[in-house]
Amino acid sequence: MKKIVIFLIILIILGVSGTFYYNYIENKKQEELIKNAKIEITTIDNLDIEFLTKLKVSDLITSINGKIVDDYVIDTKKVGKKTVDFIFINDDNIRLNYSFDINIVDTVPPLIWNASSYTIVKGNEFDYSNVLCGDNYDSKPECSVIGNYDINKIGFYKLEFKAVDSSGNEITSPFTLNVVESLPPTKPTNNEIVYKDYSDIVKNYKTDKTKIGIDVSSWQGEIDFESLKNAGVEFIIIRVGGNTGTEKENFVDKTFYYNIEEANKYGIDVGLYFFSYANSKEHAIRDANWVLDVIKDYDISLPIAFDWENWNYFNSYNLSFYELTEMANAFLDTLSKEGYEGMVYGSKNYLESMWLEVDYPIWVAQYNSSLSYKGDYLLWQICENGKVDGIKGAVDVDILYLQDE
Repeated sequence: MKKIVIFLIILIILGVSGTFYYNYIENKKQEELIKNAKIEITTIDNLDIEFLTKLKVSDLITSINGKIVDDYVIDTKKVGKKTVDFIFINDDNIRLNYSFDINIVDTVPPLIWNASSYTIVKGNEFDYSNVLCGDNYDSKPECSVIGNYDINKIGFYKLEFKAVDSSGNEITSPFTLNVVESLPPTKPTNNEIVYKDYSDIVKNYKTDKTKIGIDVSSWQGEIDFESLKNAGVEFIIIRVGGNTGTEKENFVDKTFYYNIEEANKYGIDVGLYFFSYANSKEHAIRDANWVLDVIKDYDISLPIAFDWENWNYFNSYNLSFYELTEMANAFLDTLSKEGYEGMVYGSKNYLESMWLEVDYPIWVAQYNSSLSYKGDYLLWQICENGKVDGIKGAVDVDILYLQDE
């Protein structure tokens, strides 16, 4: 019996040793195959890739003797040298690793959003901190005034704003600084609102591809929803709330609960918007979770909008346009995971100038009889001075463009 056991142990040892030896030989063969494998890969001539360019590995290769295993999308969100690694199977059916370097660059100049002239009283400092100076990649481009002026001497000074980003891209924008003895008295303004009747907008823009609705907040006071329904309002975008300021607490709009309960009661389709002062992705995600908690008991059939409009103080946020866009995406991604649709709200000029490409539909504001926004959009806020039964004052009117199933 003892001899049999010893014999079996010897067989096992020999078997294990044989397996190891076989694997060793096979690995050596594979190493030799890989070492002598034919690799014929040619990349594009210029491997300077613009920041945020969407491309796959194959987009950078002009010829290859085989097939790429995983033709993935390259991350181009950070400027600088980047190694592109991938696996391909050559024409001899050998699996091989390959890599090459690219250089992600930013060649887009900053943006300066300024008036053509500014007026100050003699002796006062010229404060240009609110002149928007932003960049697609750099969160804090350098902004300065080029030219000479004397705040103690009355006159007109031809100057330029200059902005330079971290990649050395620069832009200038001319303006005139007027130094005066005193400012003229402020003229009284005519606050009388010239209304646009809701029924006229319906007549001009209602088709089988559109719905006409409104967006509201506590500014509209207590709304008569039965009258809204009878007036033909097909949907309503309700402010759920917002931030009271940067890094300050959130608030529920004073009329939110009443508005959404009445809209649900009368069968009017509901969307929402959140007025944000967020200054980071983390802040935006916190806000989205706050919204989810507030709205969990209500019927919401239309998208929820991220509404960020703090352009007068944009410089103080130290955000690039990319970071701003990612902040919106983070807010809406959080809602999307819970089954809600999302969108980004903005005026035409800001959407075209500051916002980069977002992952969600656009709700664009432009108060004209026709819309000249260059991008795709889901909703058009056509006016802020609409008049409809059920609301005492003015209200924003919106056109929803129905999507093909």
